[in-house]
Amino acid sequence: MERLDHLEHLDEHLVEELARVARETVRDELREQTRRRRRTAVLYATSGAAALYAGAAVALAVGLALATALPGWA
Repeated sequence: MERLDHLEHLDEHLVEELARVARETVRDELREQTRRRRRTAVLYATSGAAALYAGAAVALAVGLALATALPGWA
């Protein structure tokens, strides 16, 4: 009986070790995926802000071009 109890303890230790390794692996994978998605989100936000300012600059340029091309009474 004592030999079986010793093996049972080893099995519990092995299961705990495997569970810990699996948790660490999943945690690392999720951290890496989150890092990639965060980087993608930052790139999209930056490109959106740049497009907003570019659109405003184009609208201002068109307005100024019309203001200089048209006479004051128009």
